[in-house]
Amino acid sequence: MISQNESCGAEQISVSYLTCLLYVLEEWTGVERLEEYLSYLIYLTWLFMPLLIGFLLPVVILLLLYISIFILHIYKRKTDLKEAYLNDFWDGARQMLATIWYVHARIWNGYELHGLEKIPDGPALIVFYHGATPIDFFYLVATILIKKKRILHIVADHFVFSTPGMKLLLDVFYALRGSQEECRKVLENGGLLIISPGGVREALFSDENYTILWRNRKGFAQVAIDMKVPIIPMFTRNVRESIRVVGGQIKLLRLIYERFRLPLLPLYGNFPVKLKTYLGDPIPYDPNVTAEELAEKAKNAVQYLIDKHQEIPGNVWRALMERVTTAKEDDK
Repeated sequence: MISQNESCGAEQISVSYLTCLLYVLEEWTGVERLEEYLSYLIYLTWLFMPLLIGFLLPVVILLLLYISIFILHIYKRKTDLKEAYLNDFWDGARQMLATIWYVHARIWNGYELHGLEKIPDGPALIVFYHGATPIDFFYLVATILIKKKRILHIVADHFVFSTPGMKLLLDVFYALRGSQEECRKVLENGGLLIISPGGVREALFSDENYTILWRNRKGFAQVAIDMKVPIIPMFTRNVRESIRVVGGQIKLLRLIYERFRLPLLPLYGNFPVKLKTYLGDPIPYDPNVTAEELAEKAKNAVQYLIDKHQEIPGNVWRALMERVTTAKEDDK
């Protein structure tokens, strides 16, 4: 063992353990002044650590999704195969996952849902503004399943169905590819359907100003008219501050997406900001309204929720502080 006063080499220099280690490394690598290089490296690590964490945190959401899938596989193996022929085979698994996501929502984002009473007992179509990720949708599914014992059917983007390992999760929660026939069937059976007309385009290329990017989407409105169901607008405060997109305003990346439909833009964040989902007043069925007019009404209703509940432009720090200010207001 080398004591603090023992030497590292032939010159019998009195050194500390760390200096001794640096001396050995310099001799081994042939690099002089190694201590200065290491100090610079440590400085860069501390400098870029917040940035690195920012890009790694969104992986937590993906990890939770795959943990959910793993739980479903365990549930499928452990449950008696005879139950596979029952309609409620997956009910226990859904409730379990809903509880996990609901607890995560409450702890990480202080999640709140306002307007739950506006969801009817019968069929309805919910339309919402799409954040960089559909994290608020995950939270909404869990909350409605726990509090109203109802499944929320989502119209998912095509690339989601190609994501490795996602099939079981999508099947258990009845995700749809988006054909009007599928949507009509859900509503015909008295179900709840949710869709973001802006989809991935809105997720990637909207910004902190919460610009709605629906283009001329009106298929959802035609489905609502055909099935004579109300449309319920939805918006989640601070959803853009939770996770943000890098490069959403770069025209080349927008062109690549429009050409190949690949969501390649990196994400950062998953900040523990305050998230509040608001359900607006239902837009009732009106036989005298066209699909174009109804789609415009739905868009205006979502815009109204944004104008009423979101400070523009969005700000991450302000959204984080709402965790504290909201708690103080609740204590009064």
